[in-house]
Amino acid sequence: MSFKIGIIPVTAFQQNCALVWDDETKIGAVIDPGGDVPYIQEQIDKLGLSITEIILTHGHIDHAGGAAQLSEALDVRIVGPGIEDKFLLDELALSGARYGLQARDCHPDRWLHHGDTISLGGVAFEVRHCPGHTPGHMVFLSRSLNFGFVGDVLFRGSIGRTDLGDYGDHAQLIASIERELLVLPDDFSFSCGHGPGSTIGQERGTNPFLQG
Repeated sequence: MSFKIGIIPVTAFQQNCALVWDDETKIGAVIDPGGDVPYIQEQIDKLGLSITEIILTHGHIDHAGGAAQLSEALDVRIVGPGIEDKFLLDELALSGARYGLQARDCHPDRWLHHGDTISLGGVAFEVRHCPGHTPGHMVFLSRSLNFGFVGDVLFRGSIGRTDLGDYGDHAQLIASIERELLVLPDDFSFSCGHGPGSTIGQERGTNPFLQG
């Protein structure tokens, strides 16, 4: 299969920036470049990739903090997340200053909506709106690959935080997971925003936040 993924942990938050590409054409995209942009560019160059888009799952600093800089360096557009996260993207520079990170405010070229389809590495991914961690959080699911990128919605053994700012909503996050992710097959695997990936079956059976 020509679909390839490379995970690049970036910044002190160890956020999983992802490179996704077609290994035949070397055309790809970057998902959630939260920072350490020179290092991301170095990995792109090592792989010989031609990046056409930057895709954002949501607007937090550790996922979007490097998007504007990388977009300018590569001359590519920024896609996503949902417009509900605009208030977060409009204050990335301020947010970065709080954490000692260099960041620029981000102005996506295209907002994503529930039900959209995007192409990653030549494969179609469904866009699903999963609010709760942030209002405009999107996840990307491929039925053909039985694989998805879920950002900070679901982790191995945990879920996204809902205590950041006054916009987090635990009940809404659980509802998003139940509606969009737990309906997937047990062997559906996913990459998340931090730490190792997992499968829906493993989380359905063992994740303490999803029991009862």
